[in-house]
Amino acid sequence: MTARIRIAAFAAAALTLAATGASAADDTIKIGELNSYKAIPAFLEPYSKGMELAVEEVNAAGGVLGKPLEVIARDDGATPGDAVRAADELVAREGVDVLAGTFLSNIGLAVSEYAKRRKVFFLASEPLSDKLTWENGNRYTFRLRPSTYMQVAMLMDAVEQSGAKRWALVYPNYEYGTSAAETFKELLKERVPDAEIVSEQAPPLRKIDAGAVVQAIADSNPDGIFNVLFAGDLAQFVREGQTRGLFDETAVVSLLTGEPEYLDPLGADTPTGWAVTGYPWYGIETSAHDAFLVAYRDKFDTYPRLGSVVGYSTIKALAAGIEKAGSTDTEALIKAFEGLQVETPFGEISFRPVDHQSTLGAYVGSLDLVDGKGRMVDFRYVAGDEVLPDDETVRKLRPAD
Repeated sequence: MTARIRIAAFAAAALTLAATGASAADDTIKIGELNSYKAIPAFLEPYSKGMELAVEEVNAAGGVLGKPLEVIARDDGATPGDAVRAADELVAREGVDVLAGTFLSNIGLAVSEYAKRRKVFFLASEPLSDKLTWENGNRYTFRLRPSTYMQVAMLMDAVEQSGAKRWALVYPNYEYGTSAAETFKELLKERVPDAEIVSEQAPPLRKIDAGAVVQAIADSNPDGIFNVLFAGDLAQFVREGQTRGLFDETAVVSLLTGEPEYLDPLGADTPTGWAVTGYPWYGIETSAHDAFLVAYRDKFDTYPRLGSVVGYSTIKALAAGIEKAGSTDTEALIKAFEGLQVETPFGEISFRPVDHQSTLGAYVGSLDLVDGKGRMVDFRYVAGDEVLPDDETVRKLRPAD
């Protein structure tokens, strides 16, 4: 059996997914995937490659329940309204068995609400907002990636060890950024009770005025900076901050900055000493990751990015869940995913019954320049279950199903 991935015509130019087989039969298992391919290509092109590799592997091994997987992808326009319309088209017109994907947190929340209303199974691959599995959680939605709470918690040892007491925050002004900022303030109060927030800068996503943001932070005279910017906003912030010496004697902890999608474009401008979460693909020495790295390089002649891991693991999780459920029935899938164990390039993970959050973790380390390139050094893997709150705490946050 061969993989087949169909792409909406309006999104084809933005996607790197390609059909790898002939027309699909009616008895395929259809995964309806939606994402911000045009808006966030640095992450989502590798993500689509990861999906393609996983579909190929699953189908080469006989598919799921004797049927091949088929991914039908749509661009969500990077807006909640377009995302919901795309989800409805996938469900009503394409007849998909499950929904998956999304990147931006506000879009993930919108699709999750749609899944709840339409009683459709939804595996959120990437959106990080805590609300997705807690305050706005519902029985139809599961999440793969570690949440903002989880990733902020992974960095709190570095925050405490920095000795910084005057903290400036910079984050994109939408759900992911504000969620991360609130979590940081909450955990900072617990870990460093005498610390204070001296500045908060929340530029609009993809529209940062880096000079003004850097100057405002510098004027507050912080000794620590918590950064949540990514992609082009991150690059502008880093270069403007270095030009003005903002980071010279200031501790910086930064979500996502160690991910190749955002680190590699910085090149020789990579700031050193930042504590970050990320994906040091070049230094992970485990059998699970070695096998993934070889397969990915053999197929695409390039190294994987974090998006590659997320896309690959999304398909592997769906395949495992459908196999365990014995069907694509929504209720059977929900039951199967609660406690489901899945092998990923980062090792075995499971989906918690209490909040439908997976235990996929992240790598934590610091940034350095190696041969003129940004690299994560002194890194370690932090499993998701090491930083997740207990079931009792979650039950207070999550509405009853």
